[in-house]
Amino acid sequence: MAVGMEIAFFGSSLVSAYWNGAATYYRGIIKELAARGHRITFYEPDIYNRQDHRDIPDPEWARVFVYPGRPEGMDKAIDDSRRADLLIKASGVGIYDDLLEKAVLDIRKPGVKVIFWDVDAPATLDRIGRNPNDPFRALVPCYDLILTYGGGRSVVDAYRSHGARACIPVYNALDPSTHFPAPPENRFSADLGFLGNRLPDRESRVDDFFFGPASALPHFHFILGGNGWHDKPRPANVEYLGHVYTRDHNSFNSSAKAVLNVSRESMARYGYCPATRVFEAAGAGACMITDEWEGIEMFFDPGSEIIVAKSGLHVVQKLEELTHEKARRIGEAARRRVLAEHTYAHRAEELDRLLN
Repeated sequence: MAVGMEIAFFGSSLVSAYWNGAATYYRGIIKELAARGHRITFYEPDIYNRQDHRDIPDPEWARVFVYPGRPEGMDKAIDDSRRADLLIKASGVGIYDDLLEKAVLDIRKPGVKVIFWDVDAPATLDRIGRNPNDPFRALVPCYDLILTYGGGRSVVDAYRSHGARACIPVYNALDPSTHFPAPPENRFSADLGFLGNRLPDRESRVDDFFFGPASALPHFHFILGGNGWHDKPRPANVEYLGHVYTRDHNSFNSSAKAVLNVSRESMARYGYCPATRVFEAAGAGACMITDEWEGIEMFFDPGSEIIVAKSGLHVVQKLEELTHEKARRIGEAARRRVLAEHTYAHRAEELDRLLN
């Protein structure tokens, strides 16, 4: 990547993780690109009350351009981005996505590359696979490069089958300066904690891997954080915390005996899609229990660095066997692994090589 590149990045939000699971992924990647000498402007719409639920102020390593969630707001953002050397449109901005996906291609000029960065490739590929008339399907070959949040060979092959010039996964990782071990807090003390928003293609898996074990282990304490669960029936031993701000994630991950990762159905099916929370929990030295998905061993060693459960009944078994000492040992091993191989500095270096 050329030194001092101007990068325009259209995404959901850099400053707010409210109903926005990609926030820490964006922060990690963009912060490290800035450290390598690039200037990034992040364009985000003012929607879903995200600006009222900010986790961070505007960072020193990126310029944040918040535009009104109206057509004229999007037009102003597009006009401001014309000076960029590299244009990036992420999936799931949340409003006018189809217009933005075409607009960044329309303003491309000689010497400027345009990238589509898919932070939910399984869902995107399922959508355009079902609908031959989906407007994004015809745009796939027009982008210079498709980057994805994960997905491995199956996602790459699927994008290539739709005409992508190239498709490269850029996996989630850890920012050690923001996610690290923290003193335990009583409010997050539990036998098992789960942090995730309520989403249609994950809810049945959460029922199996979280609520099922809670019902089967009435003397164990479970905590649940994330948006949308307020009206979900739950066992008496499940404490619902509501939205947990990123400033509290370290304490959440450091306080429970174990924390749970539950993949969305499409991500589990494609595999090679480790969620951001997996690396953040590992950075805090948490003992993780994850649902099973292909490619786990690329990131963690099952058994010694992470506990893999094939079903809710398997989660019950693992919790009953788990001692505090074993949990501590697994968490420490996971932290060593991510610091050695899976930080955003590693990802930014890979991205530099790719774009060079």
